[in-house]
Amino acid sequence: MPKSAVSHRMIPPSVFLGPLLPFIVVWWLFQSPFYCCAASAPQADSELFQRGYYVVPSPQQAILRKAEFQFGSDWRLLLGAGIRSDNVAVEVLKDELQVRCRVRLQESSISSASPELVLEIHPGTVVIGRALDRERAVLERQAYRMELTPRRIRILANHSTGLLYGVETLIQLVKAEGGSFLLPEGEIIDWPDLQLRLIFWDDAHHVERIEAFKRIIRQAAFFKINAIALKLEGHFQFKGVPALVEPYAWTAKDLQELTDYGLRYHLQLIPWLDGPGHVAFILKHPEYAHLRAFPDSNYELCTTNPASTELLVGMFNELIDANQGVDYIYFSTDEPYYVGLADNPQCSEVARAKELGSNGRLLADFIARVADPLRARGRRVVFMGEYPLEPGDIEVLPSYLISTVVNGPRFDPLYRARGIRQMLHTSTQGEEELFPSYFVLPQDRRLHQLERQALPRVQEGFEMISTHSARKQADILGTITAGWGDAGLHPETFWLGYAAITAAGWRPTMPEPVEIMRSFLGSFYGFGTHQIERIYELMSHQAQFWADSWEHTHSVARKPLFGSSRRIFIPREPAQDFTIDLPETPAPDDLAYSYPWTWANRKRLELVAHFRKENDELVGLLDKNLETVQLNRYNLEVFLSIARIYGQNLELLSGLSRVDEFLKAAWQASRRGNGRAAVSSLDGALDQVQSIRRQRNAVLQFAERTWYMTWQPRVPSANGRHFFHQLDDVKDHEPDRTVDLSYLVYRQLLLPFDEWFERVHSVRNAYADRHGLPRRRDSLDWNSLAADQEPRKER
Repeated sequence: MPKSAVSHRMIPPSVFLGPLLPFIVVWWLFQSPFYCCAASAPQADSELFQRGYYVVPSPQQAILRKAEFQFGSDWRLLLGAGIRSDNVAVEVLKDELQVRCRVRLQESSISSASPELVLEIHPGTVVIGRALDRERAVLERQAYRMELTPRRIRILANHSTGLLYGVETLIQLVKAEGGSFLLPEGEIIDWPDLQLRLIFWDDAHHVERIEAFKRIIRQAAFFKINAIALKLEGHFQFKGVPALVEPYAWTAKDLQELTDYGLRYHLQLIPWLDGPGHVAFILKHPEYAHLRAFPDSNYELCTTNPASTELLVGMFNELIDANQGVDYIYFSTDEPYYVGLADNPQCSEVARAKELGSNGRLLADFIARVADPLRARGRRVVFMGEYPLEPGDIEVLPSYLISTVVNGPRFDPLYRARGIRQMLHTSTQGEEELFPSYFVLPQDRRLHQLERQALPRVQEGFEMISTHSARKQADILGTITAGWGDAGLHPETFWLGYAAITAAGWRPTMPEPVEIMRSFLGSFYGFGTHQIERIYELMSHQAQFWADSWEHTHSVARKPLFGSSRRIFIPREPAQDFTIDLPETPAPDDLAYSYPWTWANRKRLELVAHFRKENDELVGLLDKNLETVQLNRYNLEVFLSIARIYGQNLELLSGLSRVDEFLKAAWQASRRGNGRAAVSSLDGALDQVQSIRRQRNAVLQFAERTWYMTWQPRVPSANGRHFFHQLDDVKDHEPDRTVDLSYLVYRQLLLPFDEWFERVHSVRNAYADRHGLPRRRDSLDWNSLAADQEPRKER
């Protein structure tokens, strides 16, 4: 899939009209001409947001009075018939109010003189309005109604799921003002537009600790995300394919524990396996090389080899066994570029594709052979309907499938006619480095010009879900918001997109994405934030300059690539790496230095100076918020570790400028006949490079300490298992480049600083010998990641 998805929201009445209003609103909802599939004109901020209430996703109907009332520990919690104290909605209500507001509700079974918060479940009592999803009974289970008055708050739902969602909305509504907690008087009636609101969690290149993933589940559920598609690859202990199992892989017991934990929060944890493409994690192992479609590529399985099907079905069965209680399974047929092209002694697909009628029909046949056994185990099978599938191939796909993508007017009506439901697919991150592009760096602040200026991530995703042509032409089941792990970002950076984009699956189009983003920031961090939106803007811009500040070159450090989405490369073509020119080496005799690095990089350095000021601002804001924010401090700790990576890159570029100045000063001193000053300047250049290395290592180790608070370590060996390190032959995934976290500084490790240091060091000592000055006896181990002290140098 490209790493880059409708119903309109109602404009709620802002005037309370008395007891007839609910009936008027329901009638208006069904008649409204604004509820359509095309984008509407930009809307003003919702009344909730205008009054300082931050709710994500935004409710379908919020009918507010002007008055507000206080809420606190004097309120009593009254549980309706059939609601026990261990109901997850009760648990979430108590826990979140205690953490966010220090409010402790006293539980009661009867009414009293105190103000009351009443929770009730009465099937069939909350009537939903229009929605895109045709399965209204499923949507009704997630619906709720909330009545807010100074003496009584009532949350009524048709099902326990809706009760949890109502409670989560109430928690988000609580506003701190003047030392009190306030709520608005009024009524909220709410339901989702689509039944399945899913995020993709990519644990192919790292894996969280179990308790950390429980926090992820709770966080997702809090924003009414009700499914996580989890890509574990080798981070699951497959008994049938032990060669794949990585050092810190989860056990079957771990996965079932997390599955059960998710189900308690009305969230499905859905296992994800790729095939036939994206399976280098399998085919890199010698034991499975015989299943390759092409012997010299570990990217894609041979679809005509029955053992390929047997392998995937066996792996899926192990995942299903450890994932009881979940409805879905993800068989991701993402980017199966070369299906039908293999024609070699190991794999013959060409003849079979001709027999079936097309490469797409060969893929459809493979999908059915894997999916049929999964359906037989009671799972709803989700796949990706991608090339080489063409419109004429859809008729042979199993009709029980769900496609996790929409493909446009040529395809979507055919999927609908076949009975295949689809999902609106977008992402919070694609190919960005270090941080998603929630804010887009303007062209005039870039070193290199872009061919096309991308939209900010939340706007792009929210608009796709709200306005895609598939809303009229396909049978839409839900949304998926992906956070790809290909570039090695920490998934803490994805939460804004996960929540704000997925919110369009609950209530699309209105309010505007900016309001959703700001509401998320208020809800996610709680009280005590300072310029939190500015932090996201700076994090986005700094990440884009981090990538823009270097050049690209053909890689000589990694093997050439087998092919791309367009074709197989004959011969293979090189991967790409970042690079930056180093300053020249001075001439041996007189230290002549003719290449002015600073002058050649003047625009780069102008931008560096600007971004260094913004990096200082960013770090200052992060430090301040880490002291004051109420919630999710770890998220900001991760941001701080990334901000330090930005800053170290800026320091490296500035350091190269200083090296250049030292080398120019050495030449000038040599021309004046001042040998001691010349040698001192050369020492300054060498010391600067040593300093850059120490700063790089310190920043990397800070990231390791921070990220490993929630991640298991990325190591070559542990728990009696070993990580088999071999790169993908097609996909150049940055985390794969190293076994540990040093991929974060990988581009620096490729710089030929050892050779440069040795050349300058040699020139320096030769010059010192001629002038009777002490020799320098240190060396540079540029690729060493050890945290060492300031080195001693004999001069």
